[in-house]
Amino acid sequence: MLTDSPQPQIETARLLLRSFTRADAAEVSRLADNYNLARHTLNIPHPYAPGVADNWIAGHARLWELRTSGTWAITLAADRTLLGTITLTWINRTRAELGYWIGEPYWGNGYCSEAVRALIEFGFEQLELKRIIAEHLRSNPASGRVMQKAGMRHAGSVRKLDRDRRKAEMEIYEIRV
Repeated sequence: MLTDSPQPQIETARLLLRSFTRADAAEVSRLADNYNLARHTLNIPHPYAPGVADNWIAGHARLWELRTSGTWAITLAADRTLLGTITLTWINRTRAELGYWIGEPYWGNGYCSEAVRALIEFGFEQLELKRIIAEHLRSNPASGRVMQKAGMRHAGSVRKLDRDRRKAEMEIYEIRV
């Protein structure tokens, strides 16, 4: 298990998952300030206000140190283009919740599926997790397909409040070692 180490990079055939830097804030803001992206998530605000990305990125290192979550920038390995983000949030020592988004210009290329598979593998092998869960809005079946491609199984449904305090229907997926 990783202890007292900086958040590691994760490489795949096409991607590099790495820690965010403050230099990424402008591109995060550009990608996240998109209604088509926000409407498919439970909590990305729209419009995406100036400074939100800076504050979000500023907290990542401390959360990794505390082992409460790890957040990676999804980038192309070839040229380091920032595509989106992927996160594991610890529920307890053996269970975590997976979350992710990819900027609209990069949809449909399999980047999200590749990143999800890599982070699940990392979670089981390096973090010694036993179970990873993820949720998606019922209105976003593409996210469910990403989870299915990664070997996750449907585990149920739940209602939650979204960013506008409206009821949102969520589908829950899980994978266990």
